[in-house]
Amino acid sequence: QVQLVESGGGLVQAGGSLRLSCAASGRTFSSYAMAWFRQAPGKEREFVAGISWSGGSTRYADSVKGRFTVSRDKAVNTVYLQMNSLKPEDTAVYYCAATSSGYYYTQRSQYDHWGQGTQVTVSS
Repeated sequence: QVQLVESGGGLVQAGGSLRLSCAASGRTFSSYAMAWFRQAPGKEREFVAGISWSGGSTRYADSVKGRFTVSRDKAVNTVYLQMNSLKPEDTAVYYCAATSSGYYYTQRSQYDHWGQGTQVTVSS
């Protein structure tokens, strides 16, 4: 099984940056595709970014394209989300997710494992 623990959230001013980390445990992590989702108050959880098992393919939601970067380091079983030029509308709880498929999906239902989430708050 895979267990996921997010960290790196916090309070930042608009225009600032944060880097989220998702530490994974489990021998099969390297074969899993990973993704970041977020959920703002009163809204549904939405796809933010995904990365394939190899790290060679990524995808981003239109709302974060050009500002966020997803990456993974298999040596330390960690996935990252670098968030730059943050906006107040990026405020949400950010979740890391893993799928045993080697390729990412944008639908929540395709993911087998979830972290507990980390709060990101962007002030104007």
